[in-house]
Amino acid sequence: MSLGYRFLLCLAVVSAFPMLAPHMWTKLILTHHWPNTFCGMEHCHLNISYWTLHGFWPDKGILCNSSWHFNSSEIEDLLTDMEKSWPDLLKPTSAGFWKYEWSKHGTCAAKAPSLNSQHKYFSKALELYHKADLNSILKKFDIVPSENYYKFSQIEGVIENFYGVKPKIQCVHPSKNSVAQTLGQIEICFSPDFSLTDCDKHLPLKTFSIEDQGFSKGSDFSVCEHDVPVYYPPV
Repeated sequence: MSLGYRFLLCLAVVSAFPMLAPHMWTKLILTHHWPNTFCGMEHCHLNISYWTLHGFWPDKGILCNSSWHFNSSEIEDLLTDMEKSWPDLLKPTSAGFWKYEWSKHGTCAAKAPSLNSQHKYFSKALELYHKADLNSILKKFDIVPSENYYKFSQIEGVIENFYGVKPKIQCVHPSKNSVAQTLGQIEICFSPDFSLTDCDKHLPLKTFSIEDQGFSKGSDFSVCEHDVPVYYPPV
């Protein structure tokens, strides 16, 4: 086989099976957490009575560009909203949480032109957080923090019916002396064009470790059990 023929054959194979960029993602996960549940595990003391942003995560890839450092001056116009909507629950005056989220997840999200700067990444996360308006939706359908327990199907049903997609809802599972799991985290997912999509369409329902997200220890959220009562703790 001639060298020229081999070259043409290689081109044909590459054209038929284009190489995928490493860590290219197919979905974005807008992750909300309930501060009172988090602080119950981590012993922080904040009086926040609304769901805050935990992260904006591509479904593939972490730490995609270690040389692309977080720079708060690039998001200076977003800081007021960031401090309210995306606070560091352990160190409220620190930018360390945002630095961590950018390094681990933002540098991977930035593989898409629509998110290829720190400002684009954080501003899009805030935009989707406000548009999703999880706090208002739950309240509108009478899912509010309470000493009474909810059925998991009540919470899941409200979110599915309103948004038209499947969320991923995570809880702290009950101890031996408790009959209820505690609501901790809710993920709402988006396709690369930022339209809503099912969270469990392509991804397994994984356990979430607080330590994995840069917090202090390995307290866990994992997917809520369907047949266990849910406690949505008031502040």
